[in-house]
Amino acid sequence: MKWDINRFNQLVDTEEYFEFFQLPYDPQVVHVNRLHILKLFSQNIHEIDANNPEVNQAEKLDFYCTALKEAYEVFLSSTSLEQKLFKVFKQKPNNIVMLTEISTN
Repeated sequence: MKWDINRFNQLVDTEEYFEFFQLPYDPQVVHVNRLHILKLFSQNIHEIDANNPEVNQAEKLDFYCTALKEAYEVFLSSTSLEQKLFKVFKQKPNNIVMLTEISTN
């Protein structure tokens, strides 16, 4: 399959990426998890770029296609809260004491 890197670089919406790579997807899954799918996809792209500097553009797009498919599949069996991809999910609020932090002596 021949993909154009210039066209890829113009994509913005989650659905556009799926259509570009001609990957099937459930619109409801994408609707609920779009930012998380794109975040994980973006992380995967950075890893691909860092670990594969010598590959040509066609091979890179093949890797990207697989990365998008894998990012999507994560959210078929997991939730955004379980994945904690964004900083907000990792931060503990300063004004809350968790029950697990209360000990009884």
